[in-house]
Amino acid sequence: MIKNVKETVTKILADQALLKPEDITENLDLETIGIDSLALVEIIFTIEETFNITIPFNANDPNNRSFDISSVNSIINAVEKIIESSTEKNQT
Repeated sequence: MIKNVKETVTKILADQALLKPEDITENLDLETIGIDSLALVEIIFTIEETFNITIPFNANDPNNRSFDISSVNSIINAVEKIIESSTEKNQT
């Protein structure tokens, strides 16, 4: 499992937005960094593949808050929670 979630998610977002990782701060929302709905779907797939997790995200209903995409920080936190949850399930 990749240990530095924040760094990895930030790099994924930066790659998709064609920015440098240092240009991505946790308080930014996706629209501010130029992420549209198609890019968001690609980001979700990349995060799932990178961390070997399943994200409860429905592209047809992006306002469903089971996976919070309101800011960079919310995405990082959500990914960390999913990783924790999947790790706990694997240990039981």
